[in-house]
Amino acid sequence: MIERTIDIPTKDGAITTFVVHPERGGPFPVIVFYMDAPAIREELRDMARRFASGGYYVMLPNLYYRSGVMEIGPLSRDPNDPGRRRMFELMESLSIPKIMDDTRGLLKFVDEDPAAKKTKMGAVGYCMSGQYAINAAALFPDRFTAAASIYGVRLVTDAADSPHKMVGKIRGESYFACAEIDHWAPKEMVDQLRAAVEGLNAEVEWCPGVEHGFAFPQRPAYNKEAAERHWERLYALFGRNCR
Repeated sequence: MIERTIDIPTKDGAITTFVVHPERGGPFPVIVFYMDAPAIREELRDMARRFASGGYYVMLPNLYYRSGVMEIGPLSRDPNDPGRRRMFELMESLSIPKIMDDTRGLLKFVDEDPAAKKTKMGAVGYCMSGQYAINAAALFPDRFTAAASIYGVRLVTDAADSPHKMVGKIRGESYFACAEIDHWAPKEMVDQLRAAVEGLNAEVEWCPGVEHGFAFPQRPAYNKEAAERHWERLYALFGRNCR
């Protein structure tokens, strides 16, 4: 694998991005991997490497760069944990328009790197970033042909850029994995989302018996069976649409 950590220019500064792809056989289809709320960490870099091992050019941007934060460190489940409170402050500092501006910077970088294919890209977002992956594919339909939200939050809101409204603008395929035990995405929201994607090239998969965060091996909610199923779904999604 070839790995780099690069500062990519954006409208608001420079977004530090972990880039990984195979050594041979490029150019490779691009996957933009939008991080979850606990920030960049080796756990996510390892997941980026796993995507890359399937023949992809993976970009993992630090979405908290505007706040000068890269890593938060270990978090407890205690709601009064200072680190957890800081995480929510950082998460609330973001918005879909800000992340779409960042995505424009990432796309410009892709255009200048011969190791990356310029079209048929994929986007995946976990937790807070499911909404960003869906909006990226909707806003840049000529670039992204697949998008996935894994236990995403705020998928149904009153905002004009709510993912359940934007998903219809995606020209490719979209996939939503929703955990049964998830107060950030209750079943009522999932039912609304499923109704919104009816008739589209999209799937909303209900993952019974698992918690929000089930795909992260270093999190207490990790569930190996569900995590491996999510890898199967993503490889299939990107394989169908990004090759």
